[in-house]
Amino acid sequence: MRAPRHCPAVLIAAPASGQGKTTVTAALARLHRNQGRKVRVFKCGPDFLDPMILERASGALVYQLDLWMVGADESRRLLWEAAGEADLILIEGVMGLFDGTPSSADLARHFGVPVLGVIDGTAMAQTFGALALGLARYQPDLPFAGVLANRVGTVRHAHLLEGSLTEGLRWYGALSRETGIELPSRHLGLVQASELNDLDARLDAAATALGSTCEVSLPPAVEFVAPDIVNAEPLLEGVRIAIARDEAFAFTYGASLDLLRAMGAELSFFSPIHDACIPDADSLYLPGGYPELHHVALGQNLPMLAAIRAHHAAGKPLLAECGGMLYLLDALTDVDGQRAELVGLLTGEAVMQKRLAALALQAVELPEGLLRGHTYHHSLTSTELQPIARGLSPNGGRGAEAVYRDGRMTASYVHFYFPSNPQAVAALFKP
Repeated sequence: MRAPRHCPAVLIAAPASGQGKTTVTAALARLHRNQGRKVRVFKCGPDFLDPMILERASGALVYQLDLWMVGADESRRLLWEAAGEADLILIEGVMGLFDGTPSSADLARHFGVPVLGVIDGTAMAQTFGALALGLARYQPDLPFAGVLANRVGTVRHAHLLEGSLTEGLRWYGALSRETGIELPSRHLGLVQASELNDLDARLDAAATALGSTCEVSLPPAVEFVAPDIVNAEPLLEGVRIAIARDEAFAFTYGASLDLLRAMGAELSFFSPIHDACIPDADSLYLPGGYPELHHVALGQNLPMLAAIRAHHAAGKPLLAECGGMLYLLDALTDVDGQRAELVGLLTGEAVMQKRLAALALQAVELPEGLLRGHTYHHSLTSTELQPIARGLSPNGGRGAEAVYRDGRMTASYVHFYFPSNPQAVAALFKP
């Protein structure tokens, strides 16, 4: 029986979204990395964009943790493996600390990881202490490390916030609101790491600023219990899968790609924007991303459009998720009203909205089996094709996303987390 592993760890959370959790987590990761430590970072929930930033900050792959989508057993395995190689584990929470079912607090409690509360101190003084106390005491059994103030104006402002803490709450320091530190955003969240030419400079600046005020010592070690290891079956042995990856298509889970390789698949990557053809492959995977920012260029690449149509006409498997599904439609119109004709395999069109159209975890019962994932988009799609299934969210509300199928093409707004059902994924991609 494998022994437990011990590693310093902390979960960075906040009262709400938009408080700067990613900036603080990235700054902590870069600070400890610059001090010579090996840092592993995880992200709570189904986010794609934050992990891109956190990978640059830490220099290591970032995986998702979630008690529902990833599952407790798989999350335990990921943490246990990280504890065997890292000097420090950082976990960035999702939304507010107690938001959602399961929440970041649920994950922290399940694995015994203490919470570091990040609070935006803008236009705030003693009320900071009340918010900090609420985070720490709302659930008495929640392990809590302390608080860190973000977007602080001056040294005096930081002292006011620190002085507001009561009941022995620990002050971890402050990060200023300097513009050279903040990470820019757009409608789906942070701007992709590959688009920020000054990202490393921002990360180093944030790390230096944080190191001048914050606790730089390691948090206490957490015990991570050894999981039951289940080896992947070679269900995709020798299957060649071509995966879209460029400025328009980048939303893939590292764990999903790991699973495809573990099942024996041979992965190759291509750009629907820049390449003229698909790599020689048995199956095609079009993940999500920002096609709405590149839809004109995508529509102008006529050889690639023809190659994708030919792949489908040959009866080969094709999985398209969210942005990948939009690419398969007849046309896509951005928020400024500019329309571009695209692949045309999925009859219908999509129009980008300024407001969020859907955000929800999803469980979808496909003919191949139950898959879990999530949906997050600003577009509305109309199509005459009837869905073969609809998603169900564990949190209720909007987001019962349709899944469409035509031959071996499967398309949906849902971003699937492949390890939630390896057998179903293998069936989707196997020729």
